[in-house]
Amino acid sequence: MLIENGNEQLRLFTETNFQENITEVVEGVWFVLGLGHSNAIFIEGNTGVILIDTLDTLERGQRLLEVIRDKTGKEVKTIIYTHGHPDHRGGAGAFCDSGPEIIAFAPKTPVLERTELLSDIQNKRGGRQFGYSLTDEENISQGIGIREGIVSGEHRAFITPTTVYDRDKVLRTIDGIEIEMLRLPGEAEEETILWLPEKEVLVSGDNFYGCFPNLYAIRGGQYRDIAAWVKSLDIMRAYPAKYLLPGHTAPLIGQEKIKEVIGNFRNAIDEILTKTLEGMNQGKGPDQLAEEIQLSPEYRGLPYLAEHYGCIEWTVRSIYTAYLGWFDGNPTNLHPLPYRQRAKKIMALMGGAKNVLKEAQKACDQKEYQWCLELCDLLFTEEQIKDQACMLKAKALIQLSQYETSANGRHYYLTCAQEQSMFDEGK
Repeated sequence: MLIENGNEQLRLFTETNFQENITEVVEGVWFVLGLGHSNAIFIEGNTGVILIDTLDTLERGQRLLEVIRDKTGKEVKTIIYTHGHPDHRGGAGAFCDSGPEIIAFAPKTPVLERTELLSDIQNKRGGRQFGYSLTDEENISQGIGIREGIVSGEHRAFITPTTVYDRDKVLRTIDGIEIEMLRLPGEAEEETILWLPEKEVLVSGDNFYGCFPNLYAIRGGQYRDIAAWVKSLDIMRAYPAKYLLPGHTAPLIGQEKIKEVIGNFRNAIDEILTKTLEGMNQGKGPDQLAEEIQLSPEYRGLPYLAEHYGCIEWTVRSIYTAYLGWFDGNPTNLHPLPYRQRAKKIMALMGGAKNVLKEAQKACDQKEYQWCLELCDLLFTEEQIKDQACMLKAKALIQLSQYETSANGRHYYLTCAQEQSMFDEGK
């Protein structure tokens, strides 16, 4: 989301929400915030500890192990992954010595075959989204937690699960603790929530965290089924939880508070999905829908729906593509002109490439940064002006990043600005 004080809002959100804090939310259940990019939860059993997620790096996992030993005097005998994202299981290697059972669920919908052929581009775009090449000063925030430890030279330490369930619900008593595990797809197809009835604790994984969710990740990936995510939230809300512990951001305390927040979170997501589908059915294309669709006023000002991670506009475009595909219904777009041919024709109408460059510079000077970017993209077809266009685009990207409330979008602007500058310098 682009607004006048976007960076300031993102900075304030980060400074307010991600201070290190280790809290015993109810007897025998600790919530770990701010020690890693993601949260961790540990539960004291009769003879050992049940750990839910392991933070993002080995080094942070080792710090967590020290905390667990200090609080309980016991070793980790069970690890449960809420899902397979690296920031939730990268610290697992720190707990190897106690030989824990490691529990996970298989994805409800398998990954598309041959996805591995996209590893290079997904890694590149992922690096941009998370701002891995940025300094701490440039980064400000990673949106839903402190920066991942790998940016400061720490290491991932993944451990393969020893127990993998391929069903939707598992009931177990582990070391005297009754646990209900449910596979509820949301941010991940294997997303797992945990209900501890004796503790009245619900662990939400990444199906809820305190800002607008990443219903579409700009790094690229399979469609996250938003209708299924809404159903998952309905199931979560039905539990009589007094404590909701998310995979990122602060816990929710109090049964009424949980029902209110999860209800609003669910309804806001459902509203975006419904409005988009209704608009599509009226023949509107993705550009028009992305411009028009906003949250209703009753949800727009809620702090846990601020666009500091996911973005409504990206969500709308993702829904359109998932349900109707790439074609927007306009016959002009069935066989569009090749990009270079189209760019040259547009620039000819605008008085030639030099005039387009002049207009792009004028747009940047007048703070019309998006228009500057679009003009620069036309100029990339002109070898004699391409280097100047790269530098101007980099400048506009840096300026536009100051308006972005989403950490992901901000990182993408800044990282691509660096790449444009490096291209121009021939590096």
